[in-house]
Amino acid sequence: MRALQIEELSGPDAVKVVDAPDPPATHFSTPGQGVLIDVKAAAVSFPDVLQSRGLYQFKPELPFVPGAEVSGVVVESSDASFSPGDRVAAMTLLGAMAERVAAPLAMTFHLPDELDFAEGAGLVLNYHTALFALKYRGRLAEGEWVLVHGAAGGGGTASLQVSKALGAKTIAVVSSDEKERVASEAGADHVVRSDADWKVEAKEISGGGVDVVLDPVGGDRFTDSLRSLREGGRAVVVGFTGGSIPEVKVNRLLLNNLEVVGAGWGAYVLSKPDFTRMLADELEEMIHAGHVRPIVGSRFPLEQAGDAMRLIEERGALGKVVLDVAE
Repeated sequence: MRALQIEELSGPDAVKVVDAPDPPATHFSTPGQGVLIDVKAAAVSFPDVLQSRGLYQFKPELPFVPGAEVSGVVVESSDASFSPGDRVAAMTLLGAMAERVAAPLAMTFHLPDELDFAEGAGLVLNYHTALFALKYRGRLAEGEWVLVHGAAGGGGTASLQVSKALGAKTIAVVSSDEKERVASEAGADHVVRSDADWKVEAKEISGGGVDVVLDPVGGDRFTDSLRSLREGGRAVVVGFTGGSIPEVKVNRLLLNNLEVVGAGWGAYVLSKPDFTRMLADELEEMIHAGHVRPIVGSRFPLEQAGDAMRLIEERGALGKVVLDVAE
């Protein structure tokens, strides 16, 4: 099979297509529990870029096949809930950027008819994270205001759609006209610019401050995220794509009764398959209701995966970046 391979940790330029052996049906991350998938599409995300440079917390031995987000057709399953020919979306630890991959049973989900394979590749990581972060960690409720940083990327557009499905009012933070268009398409009620005084604008729009900030960026803007919250507001931390981990002066939390909440979806759900299935069921209802449909931006053939990673590394991605794997 064709597969991407990283042989040295020098970034996107080191990614290349090789001939690799098919994963055996028994090669599941949990012995006896898994699904073998013919891959139609694989998504590219910021962790893939970090991994290509050896900067991600999970550091597989070289060489390795990158990728964790995939959609395709079932070849074989250890469980009767999946049959050969079923359309699925899945998360894997590695190996998604190949023509065939083995995925854990607990992280494989039927792909709703409303979504094509490219959209399915962008479903699990971003939308499960968004629902977990907003509803179960940030306690976002109907009628509340939520501010989303990085709102035009795969995670940002997912967060805007899930927020609207939960009945919230949304403010998107973006850096360009093109990203404003994408955020609006994803359901942003208001859009503010990251290079302007977005904190003041957000407080004016929301009538005194937002209830929840979803922050995948970190860095210097985190302090202003806290300042944009109303009394009792929650800042939900989901990542640090800005490159630096902020520090919080806790007197800010005390004075306005604020909360800073971590939302580490991957670490939380690995040992909780029932909870993961519940998230999938909730998202499927949102899909059927028309609230959720992954926004696919740039699409690349497998051979141009390095270009896809560079697009993300250079902050040029709009929506989800997807590799079309099947020829």
